[in-house]
Amino acid sequence: MVDDVTIEKGLGPEGRIAVVRFDRGDGINALSPEALRQLTDAARSFEDDGETSVVVLTGGAKSFSAGFDLKDAEGRSRQTMDMGALRRHLKLGPRLTRAWQDMEQVTIGAIEGFCVGGGVALAVALDFRVMARDAHMRVPEIALGMNMSWQSVPRMLHLMGPARTKQAVILADDRISADEAYEWGLVEQVTDPGRSYEAAMALAAKIAAQPPISVAMTKLTVNRLAHALDDLASHMDLDQFALASLTEDHKEGVAAFLGRRRPRFKGR
Repeated sequence: MVDDVTIEKGLGPEGRIAVVRFDRGDGINALSPEALRQLTDAARSFEDDGETSVVVLTGGAKSFSAGFDLKDAEGRSRQTMDMGALRRHLKLGPRLTRAWQDMEQVTIGAIEGFCVGGGVALAVALDFRVMARDAHMRVPEIALGMNMSWQSVPRMLHLMGPARTKQAVILADDRISADEAYEWGLVEQVTDPGRSYEAAMALAAKIAAQPPISVAMTKLTVNRLAHALDDLASHMDLDQFALASLTEDHKEGVAAFLGRRRPRFKGR
């Protein structure tokens, strides 16, 4: 099995920075089910790590992530799963984003190239996002006849507000440029192309220089307040995803994507 996720610890001031790099080496960085598991395990590996204060998550030089891998064999097997098996398999995504959100360490995403679908869902589960000026985000789920899940809608709502969240999710074909993402509050810093990792590490160094216990407690307090109602608001998005996957529009959306043509939706 190829390891798409690598972890390097002991970086920066007092060795309190770690870097998690997700890079499949293909310039696309799609999230296969196996990649979801590896990234979840990476987040959980910091649970008892008192030496690390900040974790920088970065992708490849050309892409943060293209989102869920629609061509992956295990992913395609969802089409023939019964509802029970499908619901269990659909937990991989929300399990990933929850693992990253729940980390005690401060998390920073360094985004180059493109950040699409599940990549956006992962990015908004982090504390901060640094994005290259020539990069873009896109949320294509609705264009594929699905809903935006992985409990990411509340997270986007906290960052951008209701109208921008609807704009980002419903207008699925629209790219969100780095400057727009910054203006909307979706990212906190825009850098020159190829410099997002360097800028993320500089921010990480500033955070790592602060008292670790106070930083961790502050993050926990802010997150508990901000996300207090998130489970209530989004506990059904997995089942909405499962329901949407049974529609004709979903089949049409995926077929159109794979066939590189415009979909024709009929509301059924």
